[in-house]
Amino acid sequence: MTAAPAPGIRVLVVEDDPVAADAHALYAGRVAGFTVVGVAHSRAAAVRLLERTGVDLILLDLYLPDGHGLHLLRSLRAAGHHADVIAVTSARDLAVVREGVSLGVVQYVLKPFTFATLRDRLVRYAEFRAAAGEASGQEEVDRALATLRTPQPAALPKGLSAPTLAAVTRTLRESGTGLTATETGAAVGISRITARRYLEHLVTSGRAERSPQYGQVGRPELQYRWMPSTPGGG
Repeated sequence: MTAAPAPGIRVLVVEDDPVAADAHALYAGRVAGFTVVGVAHSRAAAVRLLERTGVDLILLDLYLPDGHGLHLLRSLRAAGHHADVIAVTSARDLAVVREGVSLGVVQYVLKPFTFATLRDRLVRYAEFRAAAGEASGQEEVDRALATLRTPQPAALPKGLSAPTLAAVTRTLRESGTGLTATETGAAVGISRITARRYLEHLVTSGRAERSPQYGQVGRPELQYRWMPSTPGGG
């Protein structure tokens, strides 16, 4: 009789937004070696699933309707659950990050993110988890930790370059009140159309917002504004 294949790394998705939860589960399930064994939309539901399901890795939203994700994690550690955790959140408070690391959060993935970003984190986690045996010395230990802690930057959309994105980002951040694509292009030295592509990328990645600028003749032009990092959200 042929044995059933191993389920791989068993993943529990904990996310209060049903649409986001389905997306995270779909993403994780598409990465070779990972199997999603459950989805929970609250702290209580996560506890119930963990009581009856073996889990190796939790994709954890930090802002849940019935308590903070780190409170859930603290109670799980006290109860003897040793699953690793990747925080999937919009929280950018470094004090929260430090507390999460102390409780066993091995990676942070900031919302919004692409499939490629999560896949990179999961692949690196799998490589770190697969490492076995005794390290020959400090260098090997450092190399193993670097595999987990130093993800490659997500690839930019076709046609965008990192130096130009950095220039647009810096210009928008320093503008204070926001800029139009025309103003951004003039400041950076690129065309309005090119500037708009970079600005739209910043909006899509959650680092900028746009709104119509009224009060001028003709169609209103979109104004882009840098979004400062603030606590809150999922």
